[in-house]
Amino acid sequence: MEKYIDLHTHTTASDGSMEPAELVRYAKYRGLAAVAITDHDTVDGLDEALAAGDEAGIEVIPGVEIGVDFDTEMHILGYFPCRTHSKIADTLRALRKNREERNPKIVNKLNEMGFSITMDEVKKEAQGNVVGRPHIAKVLVKKGFVNSIEEAFEKYLANGRPAYFKKDKLSPRQGIQEILQAGGIPVLAHPKHLHIDMAHLDTLLRELKMKGLKGIEAYYVDNTPIETGSFLRLAIKHDLIVTGGSDFHGRFKPNIEIGIGHGNLKVPYELLENLRCR
Repeated sequence: MEKYIDLHTHTTASDGSMEPAELVRYAKYRGLAAVAITDHDTVDGLDEALAAGDEAGIEVIPGVEIGVDFDTEMHILGYFPCRTHSKIADTLRALRKNREERNPKIVNKLNEMGFSITMDEVKKEAQGNVVGRPHIAKVLVKKGFVNSIEEAFEKYLANGRPAYFKKDKLSPRQGIQEILQAGGIPVLAHPKHLHIDMAHLDTLLRELKMKGLKGIEAYYVDNTPIETGSFLRLAIKHDLIVTGGSDFHGRFKPNIEIGIGHGNLKVPYELLENLRCR
């Protein structure tokens, strides 16, 4: 029987809807052989997830997703198979502080646009977890300004939309090096989201590998089969390990299911061989 995994998921430690332990148990329920927790700019949920994995009998790979500075949108996934994730915590804490300063700017901009919401309402939606744009989106939905979280992002909160504010970020080299120095494996996340053609991606991967990049997320929820094939060929060309995942956020992205994305994602268990502690 084929075994499948999901190496890109988010919990309430960042902008997902499930607690870390809850997500791990859900991954087990959905029949996955392994799951990686890759919250944005935080490793706070990983110890809980690892304990839940031991209890539920599913392999959990500690990870993180770091947004880095690029012309479009670039994220670097970091995997810590030897459980050395605590070494990157201080760097991530500084990045989260920047995010906390960004949220009031978004709320103020929405106020200027005529949407009456407050940071207190946003924090209430976060229920003590890291506050992010999904919680702002939930307030907009609750107050009837939009019909869904997706609509809130499409109209106001996504990159290029009127209430979007860019975060202060590490450079790609800094992000990669921070992961390496913490004993992790840096992987380029969802290359499709870079919005560059394959020739430019080819050049970029060569440059990033010189900076220490070790892998590429070739399997991803939004890829077409042709795109996945192209990313796999580039992985071979540049001698990069391959990962893949759904970018699961729970009910915040209800059309994406853990492990299978929109229904056609299959990330082979064999990819874990390159993410073992050595």
